[in-house]
Amino acid sequence: MSEWLEYIGIKKENYAIREHDASELSHYSKRTIDFEYNFLFGTKELYGLAYRTNFDLTNHAKYSGVELLYTDPQTGEKFIPHCIEPTFGVERTVLAILCDAYTEEEDRIVLKLDSKVAPIKVAVFPLLRNKPELVKKAREIFDALRVRFACDFDDNGNVGKRYRRQDEIGTPYCVTVDFQTLDDDTVTVRDRDTMAQERVLIKDLKDFFNEKLTPKLVCHSISVEE
Repeated sequence: MSEWLEYIGIKKENYAIREHDASELSHYSKRTIDFEYNFLFGTKELYGLAYRTNFDLTNHAKYSGVELLYTDPQTGEKFIPHCIEPTFGVERTVLAILCDAYTEEEDRIVLKLDSKVAPIKVAVFPLLRNKPELVKKAREIFDALRVRFACDFDDNGNVGKRYRRQDEIGTPYCVTVDFQTLDDDTVTVRDRDTMAQERVLIKDLKDFFNEKLTPKLVCHSISVEE
């Protein structure tokens, strides 16, 4: 669960793991831990994780009269499986993500969402909306990228205001089509967090964003000790 929190962009320093003492434990639980998040309005439970032992299946078997045993295919040993109960709240998770990402800087407000949870991954702009050649090229890029990524097309207002709008909704990258694009087939790609800009060939954009936006999944082994 800790890895899940970090995977969706929750900073380690903003949540804590608290273990229930004996007086807090439910009758069915041998061990329970809470994941607590430091919200703006105070520290509140985000998730819970309870080790229920074999309480559930033992009682189901007792009152149903049906034997609920698992047979180990290697040893032939029969036993009642134990249950681990994680509890998740979608609304609490979204609120924690927003609290973690919301950032006020000197001249802008930024929602620094992890790219995995950002609703829009890439925004595409023509530098000027009254230049048909720029709008046409921007539309072509938008249509090509939207096949793979959640994209937004924006030509309303000056490019600085468009950047600010995308910053506030957490869009990780903005692509601007300008007059240089018409000469060399490159566009400006702007990073939300650093505001750094770089020129990227149009033909390389899909590979560029695949590298930047495709989640890296890591599987970890779990060991269980008695």
